[in-house]
Amino acid sequence: MIIKKYVGKTESEAVEEAKKELGPNIVVMNVRPLKKKGILSLFQTQKIEVTVALEEETERPMRTYSPQKSSSHDSAQRDTVVAATATATKVREVKEDNSAIEEKLDNLSSLLEKNILKNEKDEPSEDKKEVKEKDTKQKSQINAAGNDISEETLSFIKLLYNTLIENEVDEIYVNQLTDEVEKVSKPGLPFDFALANVYQKMVLKFGKSEPIDTEKEGPRAEIFIGPTGVGKTTTIAKLASELSVTKKKKVALLTVDTYRIAAAEQLRTYASILEIPFRVIYSVDEMKQAAEDFKDYDYIMVDTAGHSLKNEELKKDVENFIRCLEDVMECENFLVLSATTKYRDLIEIADAYSQMVAYKLIFTKMDETGAKGNLYNIRMHTGAPVAYITNGQNVPDDIAVFDAQRIVKNLLGGKS
Repeated sequence: MIIKKYVGKTESEAVEEAKKELGPNIVVMNVRPLKKKGILSLFQTQKIEVTVALEEETERPMRTYSPQKSSSHDSAQRDTVVAATATATKVREVKEDNSAIEEKLDNLSSLLEKNILKNEKDEPSEDKKEVKEKDTKQKSQINAAGNDISEETLSFIKLLYNTLIENEVDEIYVNQLTDEVEKVSKPGLPFDFALANVYQKMVLKFGKSEPIDTEKEGPRAEIFIGPTGVGKTTTIAKLASELSVTKKKKVALLTVDTYRIAAAEQLRTYASILEIPFRVIYSVDEMKQAAEDFKDYDYIMVDTAGHSLKNEELKKDVENFIRCLEDVMECENFLVLSATTKYRDLIEIADAYSQMVAYKLIFTKMDETGAKGNLYNIRMHTGAPVAYITNGQNVPDDIAVFDAQRIVKNLLGGKS
Protein backbone atom coordinates (compact mmCIF):
# COMPACT_ATOMS: atom_id res chain seq x y z
CA MET A 1 0.00 0.00 0.00
CA ILE A 2 1.31 3.46 -0.94
CA ILE A 3 0.33 6.43 1.24
CA LYS A 4 1.49 9.94 0.29
CA LYS A 5 0.64 13.56 1.00
CA TYR A 6 0.18 16.34 -1.56
CA VAL A 7 -0.21 20.07 -1.05
CA GLY A 8 -2.06 22.53 -3.25
CA LYS A 9 -3.96 25.77 -3.17
CA THR A 10 -7.19 23.76 -3.34
CA GLU A 11 -8.21 20.18 -2.69
CA SER A 12 -8.74 19.63 -6.43
CA GLU A 13 -5.25 20.86 -7.25
CA ALA A 14 -3.65 18.52 -4.71
CA VAL A 15 -5.73 15.54 -5.90
CA GLU A 16 -4.78 16.21 -9.52
CA GLU A 17 -1.11 16.25 -8.56
CA ALA A 18 -1.59 12.89 -6.81
CA LYS A 19 -3.30 11.40 -9.87
CA LYS A 20 -0.45 12.53 -12.11
CA GLU A 21 2.05 10.62 -9.99
CA LEU A 22 0.06 7.60 -8.77
CA GLY A 23 -2.68 7.24 -11.38
CA PRO A 24 -6.48 7.59 -11.31
CA ASN A 25 -7.20 4.81 -8.78
CA ILE A 26 -6.12 6.72 -5.69
CA VAL A 27 -8.39 7.00 -2.66
CA VAL A 28 -8.46 10.28 -0.72
CA MET A 29 -7.94 9.41 2.94
CA ASN A 30 -7.81 12.86 4.53
CA VAL A 31 -8.08 16.56 3.65
CA ARG A 32 -6.93 19.31 5.99
CA PRO A 33 -5.77 22.93 5.81
CA LEU A 34 -2.12 23.46 6.64
CA LYS A 35 -1.60 25.50 9.77
CA LYS A 36 0.20 28.78 9.18
CA LYS A 37 3.19 29.68 11.36
CA GLY A 38 4.80 33.01 12.06
CA ILE A 39 3.74 36.60 11.40
CA LEU A 40 4.48 36.36 7.68
CA SER A 41 1.96 33.55 7.37
CA LEU A 42 -0.79 36.16 7.67
CA PHE A 43 0.05 37.28 4.15
CA GLN A 44 0.35 33.80 2.67
CA THR A 45 -2.32 31.92 0.75
CA GLN A 46 -3.98 29.05 2.62
CA LYS A 47 -2.70 25.65 1.44
CA ILE A 48 -4.59 22.35 1.53
CA GLU A 49 -2.91 19.03 2.35
CA VAL A 50 -4.47 15.89 0.88
CA THR A 51 -3.41 12.40 1.95
CA VAL A 52 -4.08 9.68 -0.60
CA ALA A 53 -3.62 5.94 -0.66
CA LEU A 54 -3.10 3.48 -3.48
CA GLU A 55 -3.32 -0.26 -3.06
CA GLU A 56 -0.66 -1.92 -5.16
CA GLU A 57 -1.79 -4.59 -7.60
CA THR A 58 -0.13 -7.41 -5.66
CA GLU A 59 -2.19 -6.45 -2.62
CA ARG A 60 -5.57 -6.39 -4.32
CA PRO A 61 -7.66 -9.47 -3.54
CA MET A 62 -10.75 -8.04 -5.22
CA ARG A 63 -11.72 -9.56 -8.54
CA THR A 64 -13.54 -8.07 -11.47
CA TYR A 65 -16.89 -9.77 -11.40
CA SER A 66 -17.73 -12.33 -14.02
CA PRO A 67 -20.74 -14.66 -13.84
CA GLN A 68 -18.57 -17.59 -14.93
CA LYS A 69 -16.52 -17.16 -11.75
CA SER A 70 -19.44 -17.38 -9.37
CA SER A 71 -18.96 -21.11 -8.95
CA SER A 72 -15.36 -20.61 -7.80
CA HIS A 73 -16.38 -17.89 -5.35
CA ASP A 74 -17.56 -20.36 -2.71
CA SER A 75 -14.29 -22.29 -3.02
CA ALA A 76 -12.27 -19.13 -2.52
CA GLN A 77 -14.38 -18.26 0.49
CA ARG A 78 -13.78 -21.68 2.03
CA ASP A 79 -10.04 -21.24 1.60
CA THR A 80 -10.23 -17.89 3.37
CA VAL A 81 -12.19 -19.39 6.25
CA VAL A 82 -9.60 -22.12 6.72
CA ALA A 83 -6.76 -19.60 6.62
CA ALA A 84 -8.45 -17.42 9.22
CA THR A 85 -9.66 -20.17 11.58
CA ALA A 86 -6.91 -19.51 14.11
CA THR A 87 -7.86 -15.86 14.26
CA ALA A 88 -11.57 -16.54 14.69
CA THR A 89 -10.86 -19.08 17.44
CA LYS A 90 -8.67 -16.70 19.40
CA VAL A 91 -11.22 -13.92 18.95
CA ARG A 92 -13.89 -15.96 20.69
CA GLU A 93 -11.54 -17.04 23.52
CA VAL A 94 -10.47 -13.57 24.66
CA LYS A 95 -12.19 -12.59 27.95
CA GLU A 96 -11.29 -8.98 28.75
CA ASP A 97 -13.00 -5.74 29.57
CA ASN A 98 -13.22 -3.84 26.27
CA SER A 99 -14.54 -0.54 27.63
CA ALA A 100 -11.34 1.37 26.88
CA ILE A 101 -11.15 0.05 23.33
CA GLU A 102 -14.85 0.72 22.74
CA GLU A 103 -14.33 4.31 23.85
CA LYS A 104 -11.50 4.67 21.34
CA LEU A 105 -13.65 3.24 18.57
CA ASP A 106 -16.28 5.87 19.40
CA ASN A 107 -13.55 8.45 18.85
CA LEU A 108 -12.52 6.81 15.58
CA SER A 109 -12.01 10.05 13.66
CA SER A 110 -9.39 11.41 16.04
CA LEU A 111 -7.65 8.03 16.15
CA LEU A 112 -7.39 7.92 12.39
CA GLU A 113 -6.09 11.48 12.27
CA LYS A 114 -3.23 10.46 14.56
CA ASN A 115 -2.41 7.04 13.15
CA ILE A 116 -3.53 6.61 9.56
CA LEU A 117 -1.56 9.51 8.08
CA LYS A 118 1.99 8.17 8.13
CA ASN A 119 4.80 9.99 6.36
CA GLU A 120 6.32 8.57 3.22
CA LYS A 121 9.43 7.65 5.18
CA ASP A 122 7.46 4.90 6.90
CA GLU A 123 7.05 3.13 3.57
CA PRO A 124 9.71 0.44 2.87
CA SER A 125 12.25 1.22 0.19
CA GLU A 126 12.38 -1.01 -2.88
CA ASP A 127 15.55 -2.81 -1.80
CA LYS A 128 14.01 -3.67 1.59
CA LYS A 129 10.64 -4.96 0.40
CA GLU A 130 11.78 -8.55 -0.05
CA VAL A 131 13.24 -8.67 3.46
CA LYS A 132 10.08 -7.07 4.84
CA GLU A 133 7.86 -9.63 3.07
CA LYS A 134 9.86 -12.52 4.56
CA ASP A 135 9.69 -10.91 7.99
CA THR A 136 5.92 -10.44 7.64
CA LYS A 137 5.44 -14.10 6.69
CA GLN A 138 7.45 -15.23 9.71
CA LYS A 139 5.46 -13.03 12.06
CA SER A 140 2.24 -14.24 10.50
CA GLN A 141 3.26 -17.83 11.19
CA ILE A 142 4.09 -16.94 14.80
CA ASN A 143 0.76 -15.17 15.17
CA ALA A 144 -1.12 -18.14 13.72
CA ALA A 145 0.35 -20.28 16.47
CA GLY A 146 -1.10 -17.90 19.05
CA ASN A 147 2.17 -16.24 20.12
CA ASP A 148 3.59 -12.73 20.03
CA ILE A 149 0.22 -10.90 20.10
CA SER A 150 -0.55 -8.58 22.97
CA GLU A 151 -3.67 -9.01 25.04
CA GLU A 152 -4.75 -5.52 23.99
CA THR A 153 -4.51 -6.55 20.32
CA LEU A 154 -6.49 -9.72 20.99
CA SER A 155 -9.15 -7.65 22.72
CA PHE A 156 -9.25 -5.34 19.72
CA ILE A 157 -9.59 -8.31 17.34
CA LYS A 158 -12.50 -9.61 19.38
CA LEU A 159 -14.23 -6.24 19.39
CA LEU A 160 -13.53 -5.74 15.68
CA TYR A 161 -14.97 -9.18 14.91
CA ASN A 162 -18.12 -8.59 16.96
CA THR A 163 -18.63 -5.05 15.64
CA LEU A 164 -18.42 -6.11 11.99
CA ILE A 165 -20.66 -9.13 12.54
CA GLU A 166 -23.25 -6.93 14.28
CA ASN A 167 -23.14 -4.65 11.25
CA GLU A 168 -23.86 -7.75 9.11
CA VAL A 169 -20.54 -7.89 7.31
CA ASP A 170 -20.25 -11.46 6.04
CA GLU A 171 -18.03 -13.64 8.25
CA ILE A 172 -15.82 -14.48 5.29
CA TYR A 173 -14.78 -10.85 4.94
CA VAL A 174 -14.62 -10.33 8.71
CA ASN A 175 -12.11 -13.15 9.00
CA GLN A 176 -10.06 -11.64 6.19
CA LEU A 177 -9.85 -8.36 8.09
CA THR A 178 -9.07 -9.88 11.49
CA ASP A 179 -6.41 -12.03 9.86
CA GLU A 180 -4.91 -8.83 8.43
CA VAL A 181 -4.74 -7.36 11.94
CA GLU A 182 -2.60 -10.28 13.05
CA LYS A 183 -0.27 -9.85 10.10
CA VAL A 184 0.50 -6.22 10.94
CA SER A 185 0.62 -6.66 14.72
CA LYS A 186 4.03 -6.29 16.38
CA PRO A 187 5.13 -6.56 20.02
CA GLY A 188 4.55 -3.29 21.84
CA LEU A 189 2.64 -1.73 18.94
CA PRO A 190 -0.63 -0.12 20.11
CA PHE A 191 -3.81 -1.45 18.58
CA ASP A 192 -4.48 2.05 17.20
CA PHE A 193 -2.10 1.17 14.39
CA ALA A 194 -4.09 -2.00 13.62
CA LEU A 195 -7.32 0.01 13.58
CA ALA A 196 -5.85 2.47 11.09
CA ASN A 197 -4.71 -0.41 8.91
CA VAL A 198 -8.17 -2.03 8.88
CA TYR A 199 -9.74 1.33 8.05
CA GLN A 200 -7.34 1.85 5.14
CA LYS A 201 -7.93 -1.63 3.78
CA MET A 202 -11.71 -1.31 3.87
CA VAL A 203 -11.73 2.12 2.24
CA LEU A 204 -9.41 0.89 -0.51
CA LYS A 205 -11.52 -2.21 -1.10
CA PHE A 206 -14.60 -0.02 -1.51
CA GLY A 207 -12.62 2.09 -3.97
CA LYS A 208 -13.67 5.47 -5.24
CA SER A 209 -17.28 6.23 -6.04
CA GLU A 210 -18.29 6.38 -9.69
CA PRO A 211 -21.34 8.64 -10.03
CA ILE A 212 -22.67 10.01 -13.32
CA ASP A 213 -19.95 12.03 -15.02
CA THR A 214 -21.44 15.41 -15.82
CA GLU A 215 -18.37 16.54 -17.75
CA LYS A 216 -18.79 14.11 -20.65
CA GLU A 217 -20.70 15.13 -23.73
CA GLY A 218 -24.01 13.47 -24.62
CA PRO A 219 -26.10 11.86 -25.60
CA ARG A 220 -25.63 9.23 -22.90
CA ALA A 221 -28.11 6.67 -21.64
CA GLU A 222 -28.32 6.13 -17.88
CA ILE A 223 -30.18 2.84 -17.43
CA PHE A 224 -31.57 1.73 -14.07
CA ILE A 225 -32.12 -1.97 -13.42
CA GLY A 226 -33.08 -3.95 -10.35
CA PRO A 227 -35.91 -5.81 -8.62
CA THR A 228 -39.30 -4.30 -7.85
CA GLY A 229 -39.82 -2.24 -4.74
CA VAL A 230 -36.26 -0.98 -4.28
CA GLY A 231 -36.95 2.61 -5.31
CA LYS A 232 -35.69 2.79 -8.90
CA THR A 233 -38.28 5.34 -10.03
CA THR A 234 -37.71 7.68 -7.08
CA THR A 235 -33.94 7.38 -7.51
CA ILE A 236 -34.23 8.33 -11.19
CA ALA A 237 -36.32 11.37 -10.24
CA LYS A 238 -33.69 12.50 -7.74
CA LEU A 239 -30.86 12.20 -10.25
CA ALA A 240 -32.90 13.77 -13.06
CA SER A 241 -33.57 16.74 -10.80
CA GLU A 242 -29.87 17.08 -9.97
CA LEU A 243 -28.87 16.92 -13.63
CA SER A 244 -31.56 19.17 -15.07
CA VAL A 245 -31.97 21.78 -12.33
CA THR A 246 -28.56 21.96 -10.66
CA LYS A 247 -26.28 20.99 -13.55
CA LYS A 248 -28.47 22.60 -16.25
CA LYS A 249 -28.30 19.51 -18.47
CA LYS A 250 -30.88 18.48 -21.06
CA VAL A 251 -32.55 15.35 -19.71
CA ALA A 252 -35.25 13.07 -21.08
CA LEU A 253 -37.03 10.36 -19.09
CA LEU A 254 -38.07 7.02 -20.59
CA THR A 255 -39.71 4.01 -19.02
CA VAL A 256 -40.00 0.50 -20.38
CA ASP A 257 -41.90 -0.59 -17.27
CA THR A 258 -45.30 -1.10 -18.86
CA TYR A 259 -46.30 -3.65 -16.22
CA ARG A 260 -46.80 -1.18 -13.37
CA ILE A 261 -48.97 1.74 -14.42
CA ALA A 262 -48.35 3.53 -11.14
CA ALA A 263 -44.60 3.60 -11.76
CA ALA A 264 -45.03 5.17 -15.20
CA GLU A 265 -47.44 7.77 -13.85
CA GLN A 266 -45.11 8.58 -10.99
CA LEU A 267 -42.25 9.23 -13.41
CA ARG A 268 -44.56 11.23 -15.68
CA THR A 269 -45.44 13.46 -12.71
CA TYR A 270 -41.79 14.07 -11.90
CA ALA A 271 -41.06 14.87 -15.55
CA SER A 272 -43.90 17.38 -15.58
CA ILE A 273 -42.60 19.11 -12.43
CA LEU A 274 -39.08 19.28 -13.88
CA GLU A 275 -40.44 20.32 -17.28
CA ILE A 276 -38.51 17.65 -19.14
CA PRO A 277 -39.80 15.19 -21.78
CA PHE A 278 -41.18 11.80 -20.79
CA ARG A 279 -42.10 8.79 -22.91
CA VAL A 280 -43.36 5.25 -22.33
CA ILE A 281 -41.54 2.72 -24.52
CA TYR A 282 -43.32 -0.46 -25.60
CA SER A 283 -40.93 -1.93 -28.18
CA VAL A 284 -37.35 -1.90 -29.43
CA ASP A 285 -38.45 0.11 -32.48
CA GLU A 286 -39.92 2.78 -30.20
CA MET A 287 -36.67 2.82 -28.22
CA LYS A 288 -34.70 3.40 -31.44
CA GLN A 289 -37.03 6.24 -32.34
CA ALA A 290 -36.67 7.81 -28.88
CA ALA A 291 -32.88 7.61 -29.17
CA GLU A 292 -33.12 9.48 -32.47
CA ASP A 293 -35.59 12.06 -31.13
CA PHE A 294 -33.43 12.85 -28.11
CA LYS A 295 -30.00 12.64 -29.76
CA ASP A 296 -29.36 16.30 -28.93
CA TYR A 297 -29.97 15.74 -25.22
CA ASP A 298 -27.22 15.22 -22.64
CA TYR A 299 -28.87 12.34 -20.81
CA ILE A 300 -31.59 9.82 -21.55
CA MET A 301 -32.58 8.22 -18.25
CA VAL A 302 -34.32 4.87 -18.57
CA ASP A 303 -36.47 3.14 -15.95
CA THR A 304 -36.76 -0.63 -16.47
CA ALA A 305 -39.21 -3.15 -15.12
CA GLY A 306 -38.27 -5.09 -12.03
CA HIS A 307 -38.85 -8.78 -12.50
CA SER A 308 -38.65 -12.18 -10.90
CA LEU A 309 -35.27 -13.81 -11.36
CA LYS A 310 -37.08 -16.74 -12.95
CA ASN A 311 -38.94 -14.63 -15.51
CA GLU A 312 -36.64 -15.18 -18.49
CA GLU A 313 -38.98 -13.48 -20.96
CA LEU A 314 -39.08 -10.18 -19.11
CA LYS A 315 -35.37 -10.40 -18.43
CA LYS A 316 -34.76 -10.80 -22.17
CA ASP A 317 -36.96 -7.80 -22.96
CA VAL A 318 -34.95 -5.55 -20.64
CA GLU A 319 -31.71 -6.81 -22.15
CA ASN A 320 -32.97 -6.09 -25.68
CA PHE A 321 -33.80 -2.49 -24.77
CA ILE A 322 -30.31 -2.05 -23.33
CA ARG A 323 -28.60 -3.54 -26.40
CA CYS A 324 -30.67 -1.26 -28.62
CA LEU A 325 -29.36 1.84 -26.84
CA GLU A 326 -25.80 0.52 -26.75
CA ASP A 327 -25.82 0.41 -30.54
CA VAL A 328 -26.40 4.17 -30.86
CA MET A 329 -24.86 5.85 -27.80
CA GLU A 330 -22.72 5.45 -24.70
CA CYS A 331 -24.60 3.64 -21.95
CA GLU A 332 -24.16 3.26 -18.21
CA ASN A 333 -26.10 0.76 -16.11
CA PHE A 334 -26.98 1.14 -12.43
CA LEU A 335 -28.16 -1.83 -10.39
CA VAL A 336 -30.45 -0.42 -7.70
CA LEU A 337 -30.56 -2.50 -4.51
CA SER A 338 -32.19 -2.01 -1.14
CA ALA A 339 -29.84 -1.97 1.85
CA THR A 340 -32.56 -3.80 3.80
CA THR A 341 -32.54 -6.89 1.57
CA LYS A 342 -31.01 -10.07 2.96
CA TYR A 343 -27.45 -10.75 1.82
CA ARG A 344 -28.32 -14.12 0.31
CA ASP A 345 -31.02 -12.51 -1.81
CA LEU A 346 -28.71 -9.66 -2.81
CA ILE A 347 -26.16 -12.17 -4.09
CA GLU A 348 -28.81 -13.91 -6.16
CA ILE A 349 -30.03 -10.61 -7.61
CA ALA A 350 -26.52 -9.34 -8.37
CA ASP A 351 -25.52 -12.60 -10.06
CA ALA A 352 -28.69 -12.63 -12.17
CA TYR A 353 -28.20 -9.10 -13.49
CA SER A 354 -24.49 -9.64 -14.06
CA GLN A 355 -25.42 -12.15 -16.72
CA MET A 356 -27.08 -9.30 -18.62
CA VAL A 357 -24.77 -6.29 -18.29
CA ALA A 358 -21.93 -4.70 -16.39
CA TYR A 359 -23.23 -2.25 -13.80
CA LYS A 360 -22.51 0.17 -10.99
CA LEU A 361 -24.31 -0.05 -7.66
CA ILE A 362 -26.88 2.20 -5.99
CA PHE A 363 -28.06 1.33 -2.48
CA THR A 364 -31.44 2.67 -1.37
CA LYS A 365 -33.30 2.77 1.97
CA MET A 366 -30.16 3.45 3.97
CA ASP A 367 -32.36 5.20 6.52
CA GLU A 368 -34.30 1.98 7.14
CA THR A 369 -31.40 -0.10 8.46
CA GLY A 370 -28.77 0.34 11.13
CA ALA A 371 -26.52 -2.35 9.66
CA LYS A 372 -24.56 -1.24 6.61
CA GLY A 373 -22.56 -4.45 6.11
CA ASN A 374 -24.33 -5.45 2.91
CA LEU A 375 -22.69 -2.55 1.08
CA TYR A 376 -19.28 -4.03 1.82
CA ASN A 377 -20.48 -7.58 1.13
CA ILE A 378 -21.89 -6.85 -2.32
CA ARG A 379 -18.98 -4.62 -3.28
CA MET A 380 -16.61 -7.48 -2.44
CA HIS A 381 -18.80 -10.11 -4.10
CA THR A 382 -19.36 -8.29 -7.40
CA GLY A 383 -16.37 -5.97 -7.69
CA ALA A 384 -18.81 -3.34 -9.02
CA PRO A 385 -18.23 0.26 -7.87
CA VAL A 386 -20.79 1.94 -5.61
CA ALA A 387 -22.11 5.15 -7.15
CA TYR A 388 -24.86 6.49 -4.88
CA ILE A 389 -26.82 5.85 -1.69
CA THR A 390 -30.30 7.12 -0.88
CA ASN A 391 -31.71 7.67 2.59
CA GLY A 392 -35.34 8.68 2.19
CA GLN A 393 -38.19 9.45 -0.18
CA ASN A 394 -37.71 13.21 -0.55
CA VAL A 395 -36.98 14.32 -4.12
CA PRO A 396 -34.36 15.54 -4.86
CA ASP A 397 -32.70 15.76 -1.44
CA ASP A 398 -32.34 12.23 -0.11
CA ILE A 399 -29.50 11.00 -2.30
CA ALA A 400 -25.73 11.33 -2.06
CA VAL A 401 -22.61 10.22 -3.85
CA PHE A 402 -21.24 7.19 -2.03
CA ASP A 403 -18.67 8.09 0.66
CA ALA A 404 -16.50 5.07 1.53
CA GLN A 405 -14.81 6.76 4.47
CA ARG A 406 -18.10 7.53 6.19
CA ILE A 407 -19.48 4.01 5.70
CA VAL A 408 -16.27 2.36 6.91
CA LYS A 409 -16.26 4.50 10.05
CA ASN A 410 -19.82 3.38 10.68
CA LEU A 411 -18.97 -0.29 10.09
CA LEU A 412 -16.07 -0.04 12.54
CA GLY A 413 -18.31 1.35 15.25
CA GLY A 414 -17.26 4.97 14.95
CA LYS A 415 -19.62 7.92 15.02
CA SER A 416 -20.38 8.78 11.38
